[in-house]
Amino acid sequence: MDLTVVTYVIYLLISIALTVWVARTLSRNGRAFIGDVLQGNEKLADAVNQLLVVGFYLVNIGFVTLYLRSSEEIDTARALFEALSVKLGVVLLVLGVMHLGNVWVLNRMRRRGIMERQQTPPVAPQGWTAPVGA
Repeated sequence: MDLTVVTYVIYLLISIALTVWVARTLSRNGRAFIGDVLQGNEKLADAVNQLLVVGFYLVNIGFVTLYLRSSEEIDTARALFEALSVKLGVVLLVLGVMHLGNVWVLNRMRRRGIMERQQTPPVAPQGWTAPVGA
């Protein structure tokens, strides 16, 4: 078997496994942020969380498949490892940027929700009082 094909298979297996791991981690831990923003609406939080995960998969697996092609000839084990290290390094950087982007967006959503809750009075006004000295 050609070493280029072996490199492609290893690259796809590792990249997709890493993408799945990061997506599950984001989904599991990001749900708390989304639930807080949506003020306990669990059904909506689950739906938003699932949509974010699907988008994460589409973007990252799309990138992984587009980045699959290699123009260099892989004819030794050393060339295989060098090609894998470059490809996986780029995939890890893209996953990291996507992860930080998701955390940033979730944090912004959470902060906005906290600010909106602080602006709403806890109870409605129940009356008024006459001015003193009138």
